[in-house]
Amino acid sequence: PHNPVIVSPDAGGVYRAKKFKEGLAYKYGWEDVGIAMIIKQRARAGSVDQMDLVGDVKDCDCIIVDDMIDTAGTLCKAADVLVDQGARRVFAFASHGLLSGPGNDRIANSSMEECVILNTIPSTPQRAANDKLVELSVAPLLAQTIFNIHAKRSISALFK
Repeated sequence: PHNPVIVSPDAGGVYRAKKFKEGLAYKYGWEDVGIAMIIKQRARAGSVDQMDLVGDVKDCDCIIVDDMIDTAGTLCKAADVLVDQGARRVFAFASHGLLSGPGNDRIANSSMEECVILNTIPSTPQRAANDKLVELSVAPLLAQTIFNIHAKRSISALFK
């Protein structure tokens, strides 16, 4: 990545973005990684009136990190904000890709290069046909967790 910046799509996800950044430093030695945050102004529940960016993303590769993608409306709007603010490329990662309603189509038609989710929710043929969606398996982590429990080894060590 080129000038990577980890982006939280809301104030509540800043801790998650920070942990993701620390994980990149630990696993890949990426020390020079920025952090940014999107602040959502809601007009009413369920609709976002305005999104403001806190941080600099000009000429950077951004990775939006979230726990869950439901309809992908907020995620795709956040990607647009990042591109409007000069981001070079935008990627997303989320543990759970619900992709309900228009979620899959929104990601397919978004300004994101790629959206990575885990296979914690059964996939569909529509997801498989979405070139921007990458689904990673949690099977190796679950297998190692079961092994560690059986061997009376640490589980928390798997998440360092």
